[in-house]
Amino acid sequence: MTDTKQVEEKVTIKGWIALIVLCLMFSGVFKDFDGPLKALDFLNLSGAFGKIGETSHTFIGSGGAGAKEGFVQALSLIPSVAFAVAMIDVVTELGAMKAAVKLFNPILKPMLGIPGECGISFVATFTSSDVGSVMTKEMYDKEEITDKQRSIFAAYQYAGSAVILNTINTQAALLPIVVLAIGPIIVLLFLCKVFGANLVRFVLTLKEKKAGGK
Repeated sequence: MTDTKQVEEKVTIKGWIALIVLCLMFSGVFKDFDGPLKALDFLNLSGAFGKIGETSHTFIGSGGAGAKEGFVQALSLIPSVAFAVAMIDVVTELGAMKAAVKLFNPILKPMLGIPGECGISFVATFTSSDVGSVMTKEMYDKEEITDKQRSIFAAYQYAGSAVILNTINTQAALLPIVVLAIGPIIVLLFLCKVFGANLVRFVLTLKEKKAGGK
Protein backbone atom coordinates (compact mmCIF):
# COMPACT_ATOMS: atom_id res chain seq x y z
CA MET A 1 0.00 0.00 0.00
CA THR A 2 2.81 2.40 0.90
CA ASP A 3 4.70 1.68 -2.33
CA THR A 4 1.55 2.27 -4.38
CA LYS A 5 0.90 5.58 -2.67
CA GLN A 6 4.48 6.71 -3.30
CA VAL A 7 4.14 5.84 -6.99
CA GLU A 8 0.86 7.76 -7.21
CA GLU A 9 2.41 10.82 -5.58
CA LYS A 10 5.56 10.80 -7.71
CA VAL A 11 5.89 14.07 -9.60
CA THR A 12 6.95 13.84 -13.23
CA ILE A 13 8.98 16.37 -15.21
CA LYS A 14 5.92 17.39 -17.20
CA GLY A 15 4.10 18.00 -13.93
CA TRP A 16 6.80 20.43 -12.79
CA ILE A 17 6.86 22.14 -16.19
CA ALA A 18 3.07 22.49 -16.20
CA LEU A 19 3.13 24.00 -12.70
CA ILE A 20 5.91 26.47 -13.54
CA VAL A 21 4.19 27.60 -16.75
CA LEU A 22 0.84 28.01 -14.99
CA CYS A 23 2.35 29.96 -12.09
CA LEU A 24 4.13 32.28 -14.54
CA MET A 25 0.89 32.81 -16.45
CA PHE A 26 -1.06 33.70 -13.32
CA SER A 27 1.74 35.78 -11.78
CA GLY A 28 1.52 38.60 -14.33
CA VAL A 29 5.26 38.47 -15.06
CA PHE A 30 4.66 38.58 -18.82
CA LYS A 31 1.81 41.10 -18.74
CA ASP A 32 3.73 43.97 -20.33
CA PHE A 33 6.00 41.88 -22.56
CA ASP A 34 5.91 42.27 -26.33
CA GLY A 35 6.09 39.46 -28.84
CA PRO A 36 5.43 35.74 -28.26
CA LEU A 37 6.10 35.90 -24.50
CA LYS A 38 3.00 38.06 -24.11
CA ALA A 39 0.95 34.93 -24.81
CA LEU A 40 2.24 33.45 -21.54
CA ASP A 41 0.20 35.94 -19.50
CA PHE A 42 -3.27 34.86 -18.38
CA LEU A 43 -4.85 38.32 -18.69
CA ASN A 44 -3.51 38.76 -22.22
CA LEU A 45 -4.82 35.34 -23.21
CA SER A 46 -8.21 36.16 -21.67
CA GLY A 47 -8.36 39.15 -24.00
CA ALA A 48 -10.78 42.06 -23.83
CA PHE A 49 -14.25 42.92 -25.06
CA GLY A 50 -14.51 45.12 -28.15
CA LYS A 51 -15.83 48.68 -28.04
CA ILE A 52 -19.32 49.63 -29.18
CA GLY A 53 -19.26 51.98 -32.14
CA GLU A 54 -17.17 55.10 -31.66
CA THR A 55 -17.57 55.03 -27.88
CA SER A 56 -15.13 53.71 -25.32
CA HIS A 57 -17.73 51.39 -23.78
CA THR A 58 -18.00 47.61 -24.04
CA PHE A 59 -21.30 45.73 -23.82
CA ILE A 60 -21.20 46.43 -20.06
CA GLY A 61 -21.86 50.10 -20.79
CA SER A 62 -21.81 52.72 -18.05
CA GLY A 63 -24.19 54.18 -15.49
CA GLY A 64 -25.93 50.88 -14.74
CA ALA A 65 -27.41 50.06 -11.33
CA GLY A 66 -29.17 47.40 -9.33
CA ALA A 67 -29.64 43.74 -10.22
CA LYS A 68 -29.29 44.37 -13.96
CA GLU A 69 -25.87 45.98 -13.54
CA GLY A 70 -24.80 43.13 -11.24
CA PHE A 71 -25.95 40.55 -13.79
CA VAL A 72 -23.97 42.17 -16.62
CA GLN A 73 -20.85 42.46 -14.46
CA ALA A 74 -21.13 38.79 -13.49
CA LEU A 75 -21.65 37.85 -17.14
CA SER A 76 -18.42 39.64 -18.06
CA LEU A 77 -16.45 37.39 -15.67
CA ILE A 78 -17.53 34.13 -17.29
CA PRO A 79 -14.92 33.98 -20.12
CA SER A 80 -11.86 34.47 -17.88
CA VAL A 81 -13.15 32.18 -15.12
CA ALA A 82 -14.15 29.44 -17.58
CA PHE A 83 -10.77 29.73 -19.31
CA ALA A 84 -8.93 29.49 -15.98
CA VAL A 85 -10.90 26.43 -14.88
CA ALA A 86 -10.18 24.73 -18.22
CA MET A 87 -6.46 25.47 -17.82
CA ILE A 88 -6.47 24.04 -14.30
CA ASP A 89 -8.12 20.84 -15.55
CA VAL A 90 -5.47 20.47 -18.27
CA VAL A 91 -2.46 21.00 -16.00
CA THR A 92 -4.00 18.75 -13.34
CA GLU A 93 -3.99 15.93 -15.88
CA LEU A 94 -0.31 16.69 -16.52
CA GLY A 95 0.46 16.34 -12.80
CA ALA A 96 0.79 20.00 -11.84
CA MET A 97 -1.32 19.60 -8.69
CA LYS A 98 1.01 16.92 -7.34
CA ALA A 99 3.94 19.23 -7.99
CA ALA A 100 2.05 22.09 -6.29
CA VAL A 101 1.57 20.00 -3.16
CA LYS A 102 5.30 19.26 -2.93
CA LEU A 103 6.34 22.84 -3.70
CA PHE A 104 3.81 24.84 -1.70
CA ASN A 105 3.13 22.57 1.30
CA PRO A 106 6.30 23.69 3.17
CA ILE A 107 5.37 27.33 2.44
CA LEU A 108 1.61 27.53 2.91
CA LYS A 109 1.31 25.17 5.89
CA PRO A 110 3.34 27.31 8.32
CA MET A 111 2.39 30.64 6.74
CA LEU A 112 -1.40 30.20 6.51
CA GLY A 113 -2.21 26.72 7.75
CA ILE A 114 -3.50 25.59 4.35
CA PRO A 115 -2.28 22.65 2.22
CA GLY A 116 -0.10 22.73 -0.89
CA GLU A 117 -3.15 22.05 -3.07
CA CYS A 118 -3.92 25.76 -2.63
CA GLY A 119 -0.61 26.72 -4.26
CA ILE A 120 -1.91 27.42 -7.78
CA SER A 121 -4.87 29.34 -6.40
CA PHE A 122 -2.49 31.25 -4.10
CA VAL A 123 -0.44 32.40 -7.09
CA ALA A 124 -3.58 33.25 -9.08
CA THR A 125 -4.86 35.55 -6.32
CA PHE A 126 -1.99 37.97 -6.93
CA THR A 127 -3.58 39.05 -10.21
CA SER A 128 -7.18 37.77 -10.14
CA SER A 129 -9.62 37.59 -7.25
CA ASP A 130 -12.28 35.84 -9.36
CA VAL A 131 -10.11 32.93 -10.50
CA GLY A 132 -8.74 32.38 -6.99
CA SER A 133 -12.21 32.28 -5.44
CA VAL A 134 -13.53 29.80 -8.03
CA MET A 135 -10.54 27.51 -7.52
CA THR A 136 -10.97 27.68 -3.74
CA LYS A 137 -14.62 26.68 -4.04
CA GLU A 138 -13.71 23.75 -6.28
CA MET A 139 -11.10 22.52 -3.79
CA TYR A 140 -13.64 22.68 -0.96
CA ASP A 141 -16.29 20.87 -3.03
CA LYS A 142 -13.75 18.12 -3.77
CA GLU A 143 -12.91 17.97 -0.02
CA GLU A 144 -9.28 18.87 -0.67
CA ILE A 145 -9.50 21.58 2.01
CA THR A 146 -11.58 21.79 5.19
CA ASP A 147 -14.10 24.47 6.10
CA LYS A 148 -11.54 26.05 8.44
CA GLN A 149 -8.87 26.13 5.74
CA ARG A 150 -11.35 27.62 3.27
CA SER A 151 -12.23 30.37 5.76
CA ILE A 152 -8.55 31.20 6.35
CA PHE A 153 -7.78 31.26 2.63
CA ALA A 154 -10.87 33.36 1.90
CA ALA A 155 -9.75 35.86 4.55
CA TYR A 156 -6.36 36.07 2.84
CA GLN A 157 -7.92 36.58 -0.61
CA TYR A 158 -10.61 39.07 0.39
CA ALA A 159 -8.32 41.71 1.89
CA GLY A 160 -6.45 43.57 -0.85
CA SER A 161 -7.71 41.20 -3.53
CA ALA A 162 -5.57 40.76 -6.67
CA VAL A 163 -2.91 42.72 -4.81
CA ILE A 164 -0.39 43.11 -7.65
CA LEU A 165 -2.82 43.90 -10.46
CA ASN A 166 -5.04 46.27 -8.50
CA THR A 167 -2.12 48.13 -6.93
CA ILE A 168 -0.47 48.68 -10.32
CA ASN A 169 -3.76 49.69 -11.96
CA THR A 170 -4.52 52.22 -9.23
CA GLN A 171 -1.01 53.65 -8.87
CA ALA A 172 -2.08 56.89 -10.59
CA ALA A 173 -4.53 57.49 -7.74
CA LEU A 174 -2.04 56.31 -5.10
CA LEU A 175 0.97 58.40 -6.15
CA PRO A 176 -0.27 61.75 -4.73
CA ILE A 177 -0.98 60.28 -1.30
CA VAL A 178 1.81 57.73 -0.65
CA VAL A 179 5.53 58.12 -0.06
CA LEU A 180 6.51 54.56 -0.99
CA ALA A 181 7.18 53.03 -4.38
CA ILE A 182 4.77 50.45 -5.81
CA GLY A 183 7.01 47.50 -4.86
CA PRO A 184 7.10 48.21 -1.10
CA ILE A 185 3.35 48.93 -1.15
CA ILE A 186 2.65 45.49 -2.63
CA VAL A 187 4.91 43.84 -0.02
CA LEU A 188 3.18 45.75 2.78
CA LEU A 189 -0.27 44.78 1.50
CA PHE A 190 0.83 41.15 1.22
CA LEU A 191 2.06 41.14 4.83
CA CYS A 192 -1.25 42.65 5.97
CA LYS A 193 -3.12 39.94 4.05
CA VAL A 194 -1.08 37.23 5.75
CA PHE A 195 -1.60 38.86 9.15
CA GLY A 196 -5.36 39.09 8.63
CA ALA A 197 -5.60 35.46 7.52
CA ASN A 198 -3.64 34.32 10.57
CA LEU A 199 -5.91 36.39 12.79
CA VAL A 200 -8.86 34.42 11.40
CA ARG A 201 -6.82 31.24 11.82
CA PHE A 202 -6.19 32.07 15.48
CA VAL A 203 -9.88 32.82 16.16
CA LEU A 204 -11.04 29.59 14.49
CA THR A 205 -8.42 27.53 16.36
CA LEU A 206 -9.49 29.12 19.64
CA LYS A 207 -13.10 28.35 18.82
CA GLU A 208 -12.21 24.71 18.08
CA LYS A 209 -10.41 24.37 21.41
CA LYS A 210 -13.36 25.83 23.31
CA ALA A 211 -15.77 23.53 21.51
CA GLY A 212 -13.50 20.54 22.24
CA GLY A 213 -13.34 21.42 25.94
CA LYS A 214 -17.12 21.33 26.39
